[in-house]
Amino acid sequence: MQMQRIARHIQNIIPALVLLLAFGLNYYDPFFIITNLRNQTFDLYQRIKPREYVDPAPIAGVGIKLIDVDDESLSRIGQWPWPRTIIADLIARATNAGAYAIVFDVVFAEPDRTSPQQFLTQLGNSPRLNQVAQIISAMPDHDDVLADVMRQANVVTGFTLTEAANGFEPERKSGFSYAGDDPRQFIPSFNGAVTNLNKLEKASAGNGSFNFITEQDNIIRRVPLLVRKGETLYPTLVMEALRIVQGASTFIVKSSGANMTESFGEKTGITAVKVGRIEVPTTSTGQAWLHYTSDVPSRRIPAWKIFEENFDPSLIAGNILFVGPSAAGLKDLRATPLNPVTAGVEVHIQLLEQILLGHFLSRPDWAEGAEIVFLISFGVVILIALRQVSALACALVAASGITFAVGASWYLYSSYQWLLDPIGPSLTVGLMFISGTLLNFLRTEAEKAQVRGAFAQYLSPALVEQLANDPTRLKLGGETRDMTFLFCDVRGFTTISEQFKGNPQGLTSLINRFLTPMTDIILEKGGTIDKYMGDCIMAFWNAPLDVPNHAEQACSTSLQMYHDLEFLNQDLKAEAEREDRPYFPLKIGIGLNTGDCVVGNMGSEQRFDYSVLGDAVNLASRLESQSKNYGADIVIGELTYTSVKDVFAFLELDLIAVKGKTEAVRIFSLVGDRAMAVSDTFQSFRKTHDGMLVAYRSQHWEEAAKLVDELRHKEGANQTLYDMYAERIAEYQATSPGADWDGVYVAASK
Repeated sequence: MQMQRIARHIQNIIPALVLLLAFGLNYYDPFFIITNLRNQTFDLYQRIKPREYVDPAPIAGVGIKLIDVDDESLSRIGQWPWPRTIIADLIARATNAGAYAIVFDVVFAEPDRTSPQQFLTQLGNSPRLNQVAQIISAMPDHDDVLADVMRQANVVTGFTLTEAANGFEPERKSGFSYAGDDPRQFIPSFNGAVTNLNKLEKASAGNGSFNFITEQDNIIRRVPLLVRKGETLYPTLVMEALRIVQGASTFIVKSSGANMTESFGEKTGITAVKVGRIEVPTTSTGQAWLHYTSDVPSRRIPAWKIFEENFDPSLIAGNILFVGPSAAGLKDLRATPLNPVTAGVEVHIQLLEQILLGHFLSRPDWAEGAEIVFLISFGVVILIALRQVSALACALVAASGITFAVGASWYLYSSYQWLLDPIGPSLTVGLMFISGTLLNFLRTEAEKAQVRGAFAQYLSPALVEQLANDPTRLKLGGETRDMTFLFCDVRGFTTISEQFKGNPQGLTSLINRFLTPMTDIILEKGGTIDKYMGDCIMAFWNAPLDVPNHAEQACSTSLQMYHDLEFLNQDLKAEAEREDRPYFPLKIGIGLNTGDCVVGNMGSEQRFDYSVLGDAVNLASRLESQSKNYGADIVIGELTYTSVKDVFAFLELDLIAVKGKTEAVRIFSLVGDRAMAVSDTFQSFRKTHDGMLVAYRSQHWEEAAKLVDELRHKEGANQTLYDMYAERIAEYQATSPGADWDGVYVAASK
């Protein structure tokens, strides 16, 4: 009865907490989870139903074309950037053909390298070339030619703002007036700019930014209409083109607090930008949502065709012409919801089309409030349903809520171009239903069977029986305990596996023959098997039952594993000789570490494992990996060493920052039992070894090298370890680690 009452309370509390958490995530969205899912949903809508292409010319009286610097144009006309005389010719031809404006989605930031004056700088001062130089110097500068042509046409140049300050200031051709709050506070600021040559900017009729502000996933869904450098506002390329075509001089920026704008006294941001007779609704930061069309080839005119003698002027008459690259080599490619490699200039064109057509995607001011109201309202309905109706009926209620959210969102998008989020409410309803129905199932019987099922494969039968008889000794769900962890891995297992390419059963048999005796030793010493990972064993001590001397038991287990491995290798060798095949002895490396970790049932409600989480277990795994690098059979952490330093024979290996950790740890090698530890031979060897480490960390390189050489010649010395120290000492003698070196070695690999 008590368990049933607890279950009922949990069944009510958990879904309510899910609802509260969902409300917080939707309202604050600290990790942009909801924002990213919402954006992907809106992208899907556009892919299902993109904007239908409509030529704006019959409606707005002006069309839009792209003069495309494509690969074929580069092949016919030459490498980009083209000489400014060619650009001037393009402007003249387009203007004479009746184009309303020519908008450049490129920056002419440097003098034309093909100009005569630029060529003169490469000739030098040779007397033999003076006459040629005089002739060349009399030729017109290409940039001057371009500037002269630009003065006679409606040309909009482009610039880009940058984060890095550089002192360049784009020339502003228009004025700004504000209605409501100062819009500059709502627009992100840049510090520098990449601008056109001053003479070209002055000659142009307009000058606009072509900056994009991408989302976290680098997809362009919104484009700014205004940008800010310091305290100065600039129009973007599209808005400047609109101004030039209409003959307007000023942009009017409407923000919160303006007449006919509801903001309830809050500074909610920009609402619209008006130029001439056209007003464009915006987001609070002055951006416009883009509603993309599929690819429309008729928008584009390859640049090379403009220069053909038989070019039809009617193709560009009455149009705003954008000049920009789509050639892949020029790298002005952008990701959109419909195409991951769209030319950047086409994004500008699609925005201008929307403005001329009066077709705007929007996320209404009331959208977020409506989503929150629906989320809370239907969340309460699910809470009631979880208590009052069956699981099937509750599932139908949840499904109807999700269907309504998705259906309403799609209808508002397809009919009114409104963007309302179906993801947040749908996830909330789904999670509440799942959590509530899972909590309906509570185990009230068969605790002993549960314990046996959970631990029969990991603990000795005696321990399983103790837990079955007293389940209160097992804290389900996790607890923090001081434990010792063991990782054991077969070295060179890949080489061994290659011998069994055609005999997978033989490899399986070999692994089982290795794992079985090793497992028996661990279980006999009171250890718990966490998992097998191929040829690797992970085990721990002091959970689920108390093992007071867990560090000592782990060390004793490690030494016993090496002892019994010798007998297994003898059997394997004898079998290889009988079968006349190569013999590859099994060699293992072991890592031990002690520390606090969380231990308990980890996983899901459907399936879980009794396992551990924590830094101490991760370090144990790293120590096992380092055993090969140090030539040590058993590598242990400092806390393990501190617990059993008087029981076994140890040698300090290093002070190391293992991969994935910033703090250094002192590591040791377990080399024998207490009998070895108290022997005169080992005591003498250890004294010399410790002296070598002191000299090494004190940067007494000659003394350290001498002691390394002495240790190498002692019986049973770890040659890999002392070769490594000899190499380090030689490196440090050649290049000092510095006076502040603390003796720590940073491992480059796990």
